[in-house]
Amino acid sequence: MSTTTLEAPTEAENQFNWPLCYDAENLLLERIDAFLQRNSFARILSERMRGETGTLFLDWVDHLVVSADDEAAFRETGFTEDPLGENKSGLKALWHPEAMLPRILLARDGGAKHPSALAIRPEFVAEFAAVHGVTNEIEGEVYSRFRKLLAFEENDAAFYAIERRGYRGYISQPADVRKFLAAREIWQTRRRRWDRDVKGYAYSLERLQDVIDLVGRDLACHLVFEEERAFWQKRNRAAIEQKRRQDSLGLGWANHDHHTFRSSRKHFVDLMKAWDMLGFHRRERYYAGSQAGWGAQIVEQPIEGITIFNDVDLYPDETQIDFSREPLSPEEKKLRTIGLWVGLHGESFLDAGMHHLECRFDYQLLREQLAAAHIKTMAPFSDFPFLKQAFTQGERWAVRPERITRLRTRGLLTEEQAQKFAHEGAIGSHLENLQRKGGFKGFNQKSVSVIIELTDPRKQDAVHKWA
Repeated sequence: MSTTTLEAPTEAENQFNWPLCYDAENLLLERIDAFLQRNSFARILSERMRGETGTLFLDWVDHLVVSADDEAAFRETGFTEDPLGENKSGLKALWHPEAMLPRILLARDGGAKHPSALAIRPEFVAEFAAVHGVTNEIEGEVYSRFRKLLAFEENDAAFYAIERRGYRGYISQPADVRKFLAAREIWQTRRRRWDRDVKGYAYSLERLQDVIDLVGRDLACHLVFEEERAFWQKRNRAAIEQKRRQDSLGLGWANHDHHTFRSSRKHFVDLMKAWDMLGFHRRERYYAGSQAGWGAQIVEQPIEGITIFNDVDLYPDETQIDFSREPLSPEEKKLRTIGLWVGLHGESFLDAGMHHLECRFDYQLLREQLAAAHIKTMAPFSDFPFLKQAFTQGERWAVRPERITRLRTRGLLTEEQAQKFAHEGAIGSHLENLQRKGGFKGFNQKSVSVIIELTDPRKQDAVHKWA
């Protein structure tokens, strides 16, 4: 059993009832539409985003600069001062703390009926510039925390592409490139495969501290998840194809919604220790009930904007405990969905990598576009006006013989199951198609429970028939 100790829970934890913020979203969409009418480069790009990547322009927008006359209207819909919105011009910065929506900067000279500037956030502004033939100078040094590129200005409407690294403000600072590259290499080359996971976690947490010591907590968070996405992508065909499509417009993975890690019961608090080190805050904690047999702790890093869904097997008598801090007993008699996946493939934090990356798309459009590329999508497990979610067909991975032997020896697999996984492999990862409306930040526990059950490796033939 792990002996990792974590900080005590705060009173605010688990008090999450995310609202639907349609008024705020509609106000933003009105302002974005007014901007697109005045900037042809941005308007054409928004159309290409839908047609070529299945994504929505709104989901790429980082911030808008609007008239100070609009302040009251935005405040009425829930926007408030952004405490991390520092900028050179001293403009008032607003954000919506309860919604996934772009931020606002208020221009001093009011009166304009359209945003004077709008910025989208690709992963790398240099790649965006190269794809679109933009030759303007990029403001901010390479690898610095904030970089800015004027892509096109027309009719007093300036369209920018910006790049962020562990920073929510609008002021660039010189980067220590040597330390940045050294920190990235530490995580990129860390050893992932171990004979005992306890040694793997000890080693990885030490390497994580080395990264933090070099570049600081927030930039370390950025580097770690950039590498985790790259590791996951290498073994997922849907991810490779969708990344190619998004890179064709110079966008990258900056439309990520959340990252999903799966953990054994024994090491769940060790996984939480890693996220604590990177500055994540705990959000919703799910327990799906005795029949479902799983739980999840959602965490969010407020500076970098990363959200993680952390999955683990749970038993009925563990409904009231804080399993993100209280060590769980190791699996003994039966593996449920999460435990079996970890048993077959490994810990997400170590050799398996993420179970899936979920990004924001035009839900129906992406389904159609992936189908044209011969990539199937499972039926939706959330199908609400404000939240639609579906996995691509699971990527089948080979299972290492020693893992099957270990599970069979412990009586956690039948002989038939062992033979099947040895010959056919087991479902390993997915890309998730998600569309949000109303700025909704939350998840639907019942819907997630359905897909957790359907991703049980023992049911993979049924999943393929259903896809």
